[in-house]
Amino acid sequence: MYFDTHAHYDDEAFDEDRNELLPRLNVGGVELIIDPGCDVKSSRAAIALAEKYPFVYAAVGVHPENITDYSMDELAEIRALAEHPKCAAIGEIGLDYYWDDSHMAEQKAVFRAQLDMAQELCKPVIIHDREAHGDCMEIVRQYPGLRGVFHCYSGSTEMAKELLKMGWYLGFDGPVTYKNARKSIEVLELCPLERILIETDSPYLSPVPMRGKRNDSGNLRYIAEKIAEVKSLSPEEIARISMENGKRLFGI
Repeated sequence: MYFDTHAHYDDEAFDEDRNELLPRLNVGGVELIIDPGCDVKSSRAAIALAEKYPFVYAAVGVHPENITDYSMDELAEIRALAEHPKCAAIGEIGLDYYWDDSHMAEQKAVFRAQLDMAQELCKPVIIHDREAHGDCMEIVRQYPGLRGVFHCYSGSTEMAKELLKMGWYLGFDGPVTYKNARKSIEVLELCPLERILIETDSPYLSPVPMRGKRNDSGNLRYIAEKIAEVKSLSPEEIARISMENGKRLFGI
């Protein structure tokens, strides 16, 4: 029923119960999951999970928070991992100026290198954009042939409109259920149904009423319920539509 297009089950938060939790989620209605890597180690782990579980797919990439340890050798290994048949995308990649804006040039260089890779391999991308909206837009405009998702979208409605015109998808996570989610709701209102993806970003960003607890894909229903409320549809319809959208984007 549900496709969680962004969940980090390689994270250490799941070390104690990962192999019990994932089959239980699948039996409970989570039909597909994409686990995006954030560096070489987590990208390898995501591929390993995808090999173990038929309903799990991987994405591989270097997250902007991890570029200080980045090297061209790492990019070569990410590219090799991207050739795996269960690698659905390049990601999680992008820009993040929230924690550290002292390596902006390096972040942009690594971002562009991975967009080049995605373009060469004809794979969609999963973009992380935090407090870097202008630079993210400037860069993705230079890749008109690429498509993907702006994960946990946090930009303006104007930026959303431009991305949608360019063919991008928007990812909606737990924050859409928060009391201060006015901007997210405005973006959701204008986003066509065929461009909506639902995500958890597990183990982070738990939705209301699970906020403060470890997140997992079982909480997708709360996100679907909120989207359904805004779009005047049933949660089941949102689950079906977002499943179709995810499968279309990631070629599953």
